[in-house]
Parts: sequence; structure tokens; C-alpha cells
Amino acid sequence: MNRLIAWIAGAATIALLPLLLTSAIRAQDSQHELAALIKQYLATHPDELGAIVKDYVVNHPDVLRDALGDSIKGQPVVNAGPSAAPDPSVAVKNNARALFESPHQVTLGNPHGDVTMVEFFDYNCGFCKGALPAMLTLLKDDPKLKVVLKEWPILGPGSVEAANVAIAARMQDPTGQKYLAFHRKLLGDSGPANKETALAAAKAAGLDVTRLERDMASDEVRTTIDETMDLARIIGITGTPGYVIGDTVVAGAIGVAGLKDQIGTARVHAN
Repeated sequence: MNRLIAWIAGAATIALLPLLLTSAIRAQDSQHELAALIKQYLATHPDELGAIVKDYVVNHPDVLRDALGDSIKGQPVVNAGPSAAPDPSVAVKNNARALFESPHQVTLGNPHGDVTMVEFFDYNCGFCKGALPAMLTLLKDDPKLKVVLKEWPILGPGSVEAANVAIAARMQDPTGQKYLAFHRKLLGDSGPANKETALAAAKAAGLDVTRLERDMASDEVRTTIDETMDLARIIGITGTPGYVIGDTVVAGAIGVAGLKDQIGTARVHAN
């Protein structure tokens, strides 16, 4: 990596030579003075560095390739054997209770379903918004499916605020019906999610806003988010939406057909 950084610095120096040639001559080819001139130029023209380096890379791709090769060669060798990539299904099985039966989760659909689909989501995730109809379709079409929703607020403070309201809504609504109405309203809105919009969605769903405000400050909210964060890390969820279907981790909004395929495969394996 040090070699690559050095190459970038060198590329910038080479690319800047036409701009600095006159000054360099006046500096009587002194390496120290030339370095000082380059440093001064970059300090006073910070926005030009990216364009300069990009232009040099486009015209000299072989130099970047060689620099990357040297950088990789200098890295320690990592065993690429079977143990290098853990099987996510093992992590799922080892954390099955927290994933599928946690007291800190929303459960929709058939609580005794033969297949469980867990969704990790963020209320500010555009792909999660797009995936909402697929989840609703599955709830309607598959009476044997259990759906678990886990708030995973990774897209900024507004997401955390919205998740706090959502968890408080779950605490107030054990049946999940008002929570689902809240969830559909907030995730279905095109604007950003935050405390204000989440409370408005909760009020529209018939939830007690005064109690929500109180419950948002409870230990249950922090415990719920901490559990979800730990689960995502352990099983390898890297973005939203992320799913666990059966013992398989599924990344991204794959649509209702893709989810149905995964659920069907899980049913076959379960039987």
C-alpha cells in the first residue's frame, strides 16, 4: 500500500511538471526546492489533484497496474483454503434463536410457519422501500411463511431515530398489526425517515405517541439495535435489505420471484 501511495504522489508530480517547469528552472534544479514548490502548489490548488491524477492514470494505465501488482506482492500471503470463507449457514444455525425467536423482533405472518424469512432493513434505504411490496405479497400469498423484521439503522442519525420509534411501536403492539401499518406508511413514503416522520406514521397507525416517546428512551430500544448489529456482523449481512431465509443469507432486493424461489428451496431442505 505504501508503494501505491508513493506512485500516486509520483503521478501527481509528473503530471504537474509542465505547470512547475519554469519555477523548477529558477530553483536551479534543486530537488528540495522543487519538492517545496510542488507541495505549495498542491496546498493552494487542492481541487486539481484528483483531476490531474485521473488524467495521468487514463493515459498511463500500465503504471497503475504495475504499482498495484507491487503493492499486492508486498502483502502477507493469506491461506485461501476452505477455511478462508466461513459458511454463512453455520453462523445462521449457531444464532438461530436470536435470528428467528428473539423477544426483540417483529414477527408477522404465521408465527409457526414452516419457513422463516428474516429481513434486515433501514427506513432510509431506497432498496428497502422498493422491496416492501414483495414482503407484503409474500405475507398475503404464503400462509405458511413466518416473517421477521429487524431494524438495522445504518444510514445515519435519521435512520436511528426512525428505528427507535419502530421498536417502541413494536413494544406497544404485540400483535404486529399496528406495527405493520406504521411500517408500511414510513417505508412507503418517498421522503427521508427521522423521528418526526416516524412519529407521524405511528400516529396515523393508531399508536399512542405519548407512550412511544417514553418507550423510545428505554433499555429495550438499545438492546434491540445492539442485537441486530451483532447478528448482521456475525452472519455476514453487509447491506440493506438483507435476508435470512431458512439457513441461507440472501443479499439485496431480489424481488418477489427471487424470494419465492429461496423460500421454496428452504422448504425442500426443511422436509
